[in-house]
Amino acid sequence: MKTLKTWAARAAIVAGIAAPFTAPVTAQTVYQVPALSDYSGPFAAIMPMLGAGREGVVNWWNVEHGAKLGVKLELKTYDTRYDTAQTASLWPGVLATKPVIGLALGGPDTSALQQRLPTDKVPMILGSAANGFGWRPNQWVMATRPTFVHELTGFIEWFQKNKAGGTRPVKIAMFTTEASPTFADMGKGVAAYAKANPTIVSLVEMVYVEPQPADVTLQLRRVLNAGAEVVLVPTNIQQAVAVKRAMQALGKNVPIAYSLQNSPAMLQKLVGSIAAMEGDYEVHGSVIATEEDTEAKRFYDMLVAKHGLKGPWHSLTTIGISQALVMVRVVEAAAKKNGGDKLTGEMLYNTLIDTNFAAKDFYGFTGGDIDFSVEAPFPTKDPRVNIGQVVGGKLTTVAKGVPVPKLAKW
Repeated sequence: MKTLKTWAARAAIVAGIAAPFTAPVTAQTVYQVPALSDYSGPFAAIMPMLGAGREGVVNWWNVEHGAKLGVKLELKTYDTRYDTAQTASLWPGVLATKPVIGLALGGPDTSALQQRLPTDKVPMILGSAANGFGWRPNQWVMATRPTFVHELTGFIEWFQKNKAGGTRPVKIAMFTTEASPTFADMGKGVAAYAKANPTIVSLVEMVYVEPQPADVTLQLRRVLNAGAEVVLVPTNIQQAVAVKRAMQALGKNVPIAYSLQNSPAMLQKLVGSIAAMEGDYEVHGSVIATEEDTEAKRFYDMLVAKHGLKGPWHSLTTIGISQALVMVRVVEAAAKKNGGDKLTGEMLYNTLIDTNFAAKDFYGFTGGDIDFSVEAPFPTKDPRVNIGQVVGGKLTTVAKGVPVPKLAKW
C-alpha cells in the first residue's frame, strides 16, 4: 500500500512538471457553412461530384489550417432543387444557424438572395461564371470566375492571335437561346464585343435556338457556308450535343468551343466518345480537368488519399473544389487578422473586397488571382482563362492564364 502511495505521489509530481511543456490545445470556434445544392432537381445527377469537391477541401482545410487558427467549418447541405422559390423558403432556416459565409450553386439562388444578403450580412461564393446583368455594385454573391462573356472574349482573342494569324478578324458563330436570362446575356455580350472590335472578330451570326433543340443542321450549315472558323456553344449540354451532331451530319470538322458546364467530359458519351470531339475546345476561368500531371491534379489526388474526397477527377468536381478553396482562403485571411473566434459575415465580405488572393493559393483551380471590388462581384483586375482542346483523343491544356480583355458593360 505504501509503495502504491509513493508511486502515485511521484506520478503526480511528474505530471505537474510535464504539464507546462504540453502544447496547449487551441479551442475551436465552429461556423456553419450553408452549401446550397441540388439533389432533387435538374442537376441532381451531377451534384454528388460538385458536393464531393466542396467537402474534400473543407475537410483538408479544417485539419491543415483551421485547427491552427481555432476555426472549424461545418458544411450544411440545403437542397434548393435549383429553384428560386425553394431557396427563398429555406433561407430563414439557414440564417437561424448564424452563418458567416456560404456556397452558392447558380442562377436561382443568386436571384433569390442577392438583394437581401447585404442586409443579412452573409457573403456567398459562386463557382460558376458571373452574368452581365449581375455586374452591379454592392453585391454579396461573389463568382470565382469573371462573366461568361469575359471568358469567351478571352478565347476569341487567343484564337484570333494563335489560330487565325493575328492579322485579320476571325469569323465566329455562336449558338445560344433567349429562353434563359444567362444564355441570352451571353449572346448580348459577345455581340456587343464583336461590334466594338471589328479588327479582331467578325460575328457571322448569333444563332438563337430552343434550349433543347431537336436539330440545328440547317442553322449550322448556314454559318459554316458563311465562313465561320469556330463555333461557340457555351450554354447547356443539349445545345452542345445538337451542334456536335449537326457537325457530324454535315461531315465538317470546324472546331466548337464549350464552357465548363457542358465540357467535353460531359459530352463524350452523348456524342460517341471523346475522340468524336477531336479539335474541340473547353474555355473557362477554372482548371481544365485533364489527366496531365498538374498541380491541380496532385492536389485532387491528395484530397482523395488523405481527406475523403469521393468524387471523380471531373470538371464538375473541380467547381466544388475551386469555390471551396476561395471560401476557405477568405476565412483564413480574416481569422489571421481578427482572430478565429471573432468572425462575422460583414468581416468576411470586407476581406473579400480588400484582399487580393494570389493564384498560387488555389493550386491551379483558378484562371489567375481572385480579387473583388464593390463595383463588381467577380475578378476584374486581371481576369484570366484556361483553354483545353481534344487532341489525339485526349483532353489537353493548350493555354493557361490567357488574359481577358477589358470590357464595357453590355
